[in-house]
Amino acid sequence: MKDPDNEKPIDYDPIFLNSRREAIVIFMIWLVCLVWSVPYCYCFGYVDSFDAASFSTILGVPSWLFWGIALPWLLADIVTTWFCFCYMKDDDVGVADDELPANPDKSSLPKEDAS
Repeated sequence: MKDPDNEKPIDYDPIFLNSRREAIVIFMIWLVCLVWSVPYCYCFGYVDSFDAASFSTILGVPSWLFWGIALPWLLADIVTTWFCFCYMKDDDVGVADDELPANPDKSSLPKEDAS
């Protein structure tokens, strides 16, 4: 991507790029569940007439609720947990100001600050 003012490429911080990628993945998981849940529950949860004899359940839960809400919720939890523990990266954000020594000498500063 280029900066419109001076036409040189914008150099994004790696922490920003990682967090943007991770946010996009989490949002896509949410979007897939939404696209499945809303139409499924609309089509199978709202019937014109209720017939108790043909009403189906799974583990005592109405089948439309199980397939439309419980299953996507469970799958989203599993995929998100895997993503968070196996795919996301911890980025080095440096040293906070309050963690620096009160009277630093040049030898105790991190390499990027010892100039």
